[in-house]
Amino acid sequence: MRLAAVLLSATILTPQQDAVQPPPRPPFEEWLQGVIDEARARGYSDELIDSTLTGLTPIQRVVERDSSQAEFTISLDRYFATRITPRVIRLGRQHAMEERALLQRIRAEYGVPPGILLAIWGLESHYGDFTGAYPVFQALATLAYAPRRADFFRGELFKALSIVQSGFIDAKTMTGSWAGAMGQPQFMPSSYLQNAVDFDNDGLRDIWHSKADTLASIASYLKNAGWEPGQTWGREVKVSAAAREAIARIPMRDAGCSAKRLMTERRPLDIWREAGVRLKSGEPLPVSDIPASLVDVGGRSFLVYPNYEKILDYNCAHLYALSVAMLADRLQ
Repeated sequence: MRLAAVLLSATILTPQQDAVQPPPRPPFEEWLQGVIDEARARGYSDELIDSTLTGLTPIQRVVERDSSQAEFTISLDRYFATRITPRVIRLGRQHAMEERALLQRIRAEYGVPPGILLAIWGLESHYGDFTGAYPVFQALATLAYAPRRADFFRGELFKALSIVQSGFIDAKTMTGSWAGAMGQPQFMPSSYLQNAVDFDNDGLRDIWHSKADTLASIASYLKNAGWEPGQTWGREVKVSAAAREAIARIPMRDAGCSAKRLMTERRPLDIWREAGVRLKSGEPLPVSDIPASLVDVGGRSFLVYPNYEKILDYNCAHLYALSVAMLADRLQ
């Protein structure tokens, strides 16, 4: 046993094992200078760089938040209870009444129902009340320096430079979440450039202050993701032990974001009905030509349609997507 321990220690310390270790990161200041050099090479002005990148320091709290996101650390029931409170539902219904004309114009343009728009707006920023106080460039630089998703956030950092360069917002007032998500819909910079719209026709795509631009930009995001007008997101179901055995051969997804790989492949509702899957109330599944996937979260089961996956495109976490969907049902 002693000899085995010595041999194991020798194996662990071999040069071959050392070679696979990632190289140490340079100090933040040195890394940041590399970002600044790349920004200049991309054609961004020195004035813009000085107002956004020069002198940045990492935020430790951002790193801590990145490793403990609620969507991956608590149960569905707790997540829903802490976010979909009676006040959130009441305010959502109030906004549905006050913004009825605006919401219908957006639905006519993009095909997304008001309930979904209001639910995302409510979950992302409490209907615009909390949009985040982190300086976007500092937050993005912190996460671009961290190893977990460095390439993604480095790309977002340059997209943020493009937003300021285009005159959409001043760098000093560009605040957002700890992850660099911006405005009332909490768009990452790349999402802003691809999906934000000027729905109130004032010349700006203002997701920080304009309700019209905020709600229409959410609708634009979902439409660009492939939202199907007139289709629901899905419904909660009961899956008995016998039904579970009958559907055991339906494979799980092998592509898409992590949440999508926790769903079965789509099957017609007839397949689920014949297997014994029923509505939560115990009634039979409705007749529909839309194929559905089964997802199990926190001891609850849901049959979800393609539109549900568009909510996952907004935030790839079942706790988030199911909360949006169930809040939307309460706001219709």
